[in-house]
Amino acid sequence: MAGLMVSGTQVSYVGQYCREIPESLGRDFGHFAKRLDLSFNLLRSLEGLSAFRSLEELILDNNLLGDDLVLPGLPHLHTLTLNKNRITNLEYLLDHLAEVTPALEYLSLLGNVACPNELVSLEKDEEDYKRYRCFVLHKLPNLKFLDAQKVTRQEREEALVRGAFMNVVKPKNYVCCMLPCSHPHDNELNL
Repeated sequence: MAGLMVSGTQVSYVGQYCREIPESLGRDFGHFAKRLDLSFNLLRSLEGLSAFRSLEELILDNNLLGDDLVLPGLPHLHTLTLNKNRITNLEYLLDHLAEVTPALEYLSLLGNVACPNELVSLEKDEEDYKRYRCFVLHKLPNLKFLDAQKVTRQEREEALVRGAFMNVVKPKNYVCCMLPCSHPHDNELNL
């Protein structure tokens, strides 16, 4: 398999422009791989990942993974990086991760719309990012690192108290007025 690198329990299949995880990858290496790097591909689905039940680290940076991301149960996974994908629904992702990755301690979501910082949008600021961290830590209280930054005791305490209220949800379309008008949004709102 071109582009495949195996070193001990580490398997890398990086930059191969694959749209799905090759079946042979799971068949040949899934039984022993502890670290799997599938960065810089075109993955939209993680079907085939269930062959890798012993994973401790999973790197999925720079793919096309979106809100329909489904991970199999990975009880030993402690590190997951999903940087620069197409994830927008933070709450769905965190609920899913809490269910299927109970040992998760390191998570990185930089470069996704779900991670509000300057990498994604100039409209985002430090306060947006702090709220995001608080919400993530509320949902995943065992994290030790989030986006390459160590989780502080203060952040953990704040997440316990206020984390449930920190998910910032902005509607896709907004109503600018209650009366019919000749505004470009009229057609969208059926006014």
